[in-house]
Amino acid sequence: MKRLTVFIITGTLLGATACSGKKELLFASGVFEATEIVVSSEATGRLVEFTPVEGLEIAAGDVVGKVDCRQIELQREQLVTRMNGLQTRVTDVYTQTAALNQQIAAAEKEKRRVQELLAGGSATGKQMDDVVAQIEVLKRQRAAAAQSMKIGNRVIDDERAAMEVQLAQLDDQIARCTLKSPVSGTVLVKYAQQGEFTATGKALFKLADMRNMFLRAYVTADQLSQVKLGQTVKVRADFGPEGNRDYDGRIAWVATKSEFTPKTIQTRDERANQVYAVKVAVTNDGFLKLGMYGAIPMGTGDAGNPGAEHK
Repeated sequence: MKRLTVFIITGTLLGATACSGKKELLFASGVFEATEIVVSSEATGRLVEFTPVEGLEIAAGDVVGKVDCRQIELQREQLVTRMNGLQTRVTDVYTQTAALNQQIAAAEKEKRRVQELLAGGSATGKQMDDVVAQIEVLKRQRAAAAQSMKIGNRVIDDERAAMEVQLAQLDDQIARCTLKSPVSGTVLVKYAQQGEFTATGKALFKLADMRNMFLRAYVTADQLSQVKLGQTVKVRADFGPEGNRDYDGRIAWVATKSEFTPKTIQTRDERANQVYAVKVAVTNDGFLKLGMYGAIPMGTGDAGNPGAEHK
């Protein structure tokens, strides 16, 4: 695929080429943009730390500030104390039924003795029935007591589970008090300062990905057929007396709906009322700036490519 040349234009470049001085027709023109992200607070409180500096680059995950969360930390300490206190309420079923176990063991021993006496004719059937009934009553008492204690322990387990969820919520709130950059980028604007009060959802600063920029250019409906997604292009930046700088680019987006021609944009057919926006992705080496003008000159590709010169 042949490459398309895209020009970053200044006032002089729009009217003439850099080397020949001949008038240059433009296929499309626009300005450079970057993906901007507004970072907002996820906690409410005073900004005890806030370090972003406008114009400096920060990496994803960098800590840029901290919101006062002492009250949440105190709530967590209180909850941990309550959770530790739950352990004292847990009932040891074996220990609590030990007395009944001893009574059952004694009744079983008495039952064996009565059986021996009954075999020798020294005891009656009623004595045996009484011992058997006593053993049954004791076993039922033990089962009822164990069941009651197990239910009590399950209630405590449910309370502990609910408290663990509350603890996780508090830990999450405390973590959100530490402000981190969600992405890598350059700080464009700060909306808050250290010491100010912030709230959940309040904007703190704006980031822009200045390494991966886009040229938003505009083409007419007739020119739209010459543009396709993924098409490789070349972006040329004009730095005045320092000369030009070329960048590799790619058409990353084409609008599906037309719009009125922006007042600051010139197209090949200035009489066109409706144009389509396209975005050309460019990797910035640090020299491209937001708002710089760009253009796609005519005659820089074969037929079927943007800017193809028809003979």
